[in-house]
Amino acid sequence: MPRMKQNGKQVYDWFQHRLQLEGPVKEAALHPVPRRTASWWYVFGSAAFTLFFFQVLTGILLAMVYVPSAGQAWHSLNVLNHQVALGWYIRALHGWGSNFMIAIVIIHMTQVFLFGAYKYPRELTWCVGVFLLLMTLGMAFTGQVLRFDQDAYWGLGIGAAIMGRVPFIGGDLVHLLLGGPIIAGATLSRFFDLHVFIIPGLLGLFALVHVWMVLKLGINEWPMPGRLVRRSSYLKEYQELTHKDGIPFIPGALWRDLVFSAGIIAAVAVCAYIFGPIGPNGQPNPAIIQTVPKPDFFFLWIYAILAFLPPAMETPFLLIAPPIAIAALLSVPFFAGEGEKSWHRRPVAILTVSFLAVGWGTLTQLGMTTPWSPHMNAWSSDAIPVSYLRNATPLQRQGAVIFQDKQCRNCHSVGGMGGKRGPALDDVATRLTPNQLRYKVVTGGGNMPAYGKNLTAPEVQALVSFLETLHPANEAPARDAAEKTIKASEAAAAAEMHGKAPSMPNAGP
Repeated sequence: MPRMKQNGKQVYDWFQHRLQLEGPVKEAALHPVPRRTASWWYVFGSAAFTLFFFQVLTGILLAMVYVPSAGQAWHSLNVLNHQVALGWYIRALHGWGSNFMIAIVIIHMTQVFLFGAYKYPRELTWCVGVFLLLMTLGMAFTGQVLRFDQDAYWGLGIGAAIMGRVPFIGGDLVHLLLGGPIIAGATLSRFFDLHVFIIPGLLGLFALVHVWMVLKLGINEWPMPGRLVRRSSYLKEYQELTHKDGIPFIPGALWRDLVFSAGIIAAVAVCAYIFGPIGPNGQPNPAIIQTVPKPDFFFLWIYAILAFLPPAMETPFLLIAPPIAIAALLSVPFFAGEGEKSWHRRPVAILTVSFLAVGWGTLTQLGMTTPWSPHMNAWSSDAIPVSYLRNATPLQRQGAVIFQDKQCRNCHSVGGMGGKRGPALDDVATRLTPNQLRYKVVTGGGNMPAYGKNLTAPEVQALVSFLETLHPANEAPARDAAEKTIKASEAAAAAEMHGKAPSMPNAGP
């Protein structure tokens, strides 16, 4: 035994001589914290950190089977669910771990806000925490996309439509996000990179910075009524408090963190076993629009807001509300960095948290029961009005049949009948040229799915021919100016070949 102990000491000394970790580790382990801070109210940050590593571990296991391609993603998830031993359980652990991580991070941020832990000198710690919350939500959204089922497809389409409304750069952002103008294989590859490499890397880096600042600035003391934060004296008062009534972080506070984190992991394991994995639902098909796509639980409130907002208010809300909300969170420690920490003497903080909690709960409940806005009924079962097919050519009639079969009127109205999710098409030919109509049908855009892979070239031509007839009787359809110039040039060339001078329109006698 003494021999083994001596060998172990030699190995330890060898590593210590090269890594020099003993000093920093001891400093972190033995740094003093206020005695009342070592309570069950201060365990959420450690639990969030534990869940992050849990997500990384289960994500690595899933990545061994998951194939990030448009043709294989949905199939690989079903292989995990039904063919790989315990594959369904690993998926369930990862999915429920994501839900728990979002919940714990939100609870932690709420506790920090109510305890005034964002005040001097921890302003930057709070700001880093805000970015950690945003990245955690980003991880959840990109994870939903990787399921690549019907909900993920349409949810991504709505997300791309939101991003496309950003002035000036919206189109470029959509192309960057999707890897092109439509949702395809490149889209899934980019979201896989975001979910597996980029966001986790940033989240891990910011988490380490967050922990470093907690170690250097100390854990926030218990908020006592009447104990005010003053920039001139706070650091001295905190040092005196930890000296007089402080305990080492290990073991004084760590054991509670370990117990709570173990309980959270156990809760994730139980939920995963009882409720199973999340999806995938139906295989993604842009031609099937009789669907009710719903985001994951923590995004239902946004879904409800967009469902109840008037259409004219959607774009202003999407462009203005998120930046204001993020700016407000980041600015909290800079306009309220001193003064009371205790929630007993901060009624505005209590009212703010209560209002946000009630609002979030109400909107989430509405999001669970609200149908996809607007209501989508099968208007395509009604025949296209006869007046739209009078004097139509066979090609245009074939286009009308395709228009009917693809259920375009679930989103677009014709003759006052149809959906309002997209613009009315009664005068679409006056707004878009044939080439623009063809491009829109093939590539989609905004909330409209791309039909390039679901229609043959002749079917696209027939559909566009029918759409060209949709204009008021007294108004000519739109034509590309370049097309007119080309036709004029062709006419001039033909006349020159026949030895005739081309006639000039609107020429005088």
